[in-house]
Amino acid sequence: MANRGWSYGFNNTYYWPWGPNNGSPGSNNTNDDDDGPSKIVVGGSDNWHFGFNYSVWAFQNAPFYVNDVLVFKYDPPNDTVFPHSVYQLPNLWSYLRCDLSRAKMIANTTQGGGDGFEFVLKRWLPYYFACGERGGFHCREGRMKFMVLPLLRRWHY
Repeated sequence: MANRGWSYGFNNTYYWPWGPNNGSPGSNNTNDDDDGPSKIVVGGSDNWHFGFNYSVWAFQNAPFYVNDVLVFKYDPPNDTVFPHSVYQLPNLWSYLRCDLSRAKMIANTTQGGGDGFEFVLKRWLPYYFACGERGGFHCREGRMKFMVLPLLRRWHY
């Protein structure tokens, strides 16, 4: 119980339960003001694309807070780029199975271009995101899914 709250993570690094970065240098937090909402680019410089493990990314870039803004950036579809989209899944079961039957499209295949599509984490509840293209194939095989549970407030120590 002496190390309660600690877990042993990737690359022999210790992590708090809410993630290793907590606003540390190298995180994707683009807000220098620790008291206000942050803009966080999903996937960091890798953006939103097939084959990137977004579940690991979300864990490594936690915590997220209510009113933080997730920015989804992806190239519009063309002859050499697969289309991507962003869906919000209704629950954990849908997320685990990449079941898009009751999911809500929050960004279509063209909205990720330029500065990207912004999604505000408005409430303290779990959010489940996935790419909805190819009938869930990008979610299942391309690992284009992640979940976040934003915290209510930032704590200062």
